[in-house]
Amino acid sequence: MNYTTLVSAATLNQQLKNPKWVVVDCRFSMVDNDAGSHAYRHGHIAHARYAHLNNDLSSAITDFTGRHPLPDFTLLAKKLGAWGITNDTQVIVYDDAGGAFAGRLWWLLRCLGHDKVAVLDGGSQCWQQQGFSITTTLPTIKPNTFRPYLNTNSWLKASQIQNSLARKTICLIDARTPERYRGGQEPIDPVAGHIPGALNRPFQLNIDNNGLFLPADSLHHQFKNLIGTIDPEQVVHYCGSGVTACHNLLAMEHAGLSGSKIYAGSWSEWIKDKNRMIMTDNAKNK
Repeated sequence: MNYTTLVSAATLNQQLKNPKWVVVDCRFSMVDNDAGSHAYRHGHIAHARYAHLNNDLSSAITDFTGRHPLPDFTLLAKKLGAWGITNDTQVIVYDDAGGAFAGRLWWLLRCLGHDKVAVLDGGSQCWQQQGFSITTTLPTIKPNTFRPYLNTNSWLKASQIQNSLARKTICLIDARTPERYRGGQEPIDPVAGHIPGALNRPFQLNIDNNGLFLPADSLHHQFKNLIGTIDPEQVVHYCGSGVTACHNLLAMEHAGLSGSKIYAGSWSEWIKDKNRMIMTDNAKNK
């Protein structure tokens, strides 16, 4: 059986010694960029590799990009191979933030044509709460070859967002908190607000109080209430930098609403161009 959205801690524990499965630890903190790697060294799921959001899953920031530009996919494919991942590997990704960071690698692998990737439901907290062990032993990795089959239709650029909004051919969903969406609070980026026309669906709504994803039927109902009769393939997700937007896309895929896309640059890229319109609670600005 292939896992393409979520996998339970119990299932992963049963497959930990399966050579066709590879686990990747994606823990990260926007406040302390070294916190994830530090946590990994002090205890991780056995055999897990570590993927750093800034160093492995993003490229360098420029004057025109958002905070987490898409990685060089050729380099990422080489890293995947160095981690022992092949095109036949079942990849499991996890973090300690409800999938907020693991979702990024999950989505990137799908962009590379690799659908056999799933997020550990509940992350490292659920893993340990169920009594499964962690280790400080670094994995012994046999490098392999990963062949990328890049699908550039998985994401949109800023110009495509502008044109598509003008033609009303997309439904844009903002994954940030309501406070950031409305422009009343912006702790990270220099400009507050949202892209005009965007709906708000904080990614935190996808999980319950235990950090587990809501049942697929519940997510299906909630997203259908949000998008109405719009085809899921017309939905485009964004957030602050293109990371947590993947969480909403994952939730939709898990709910059977397949085919939505990501605005990769997201809000932090959008505001780099002062000619792009923004919306706040009280006013529209240019």
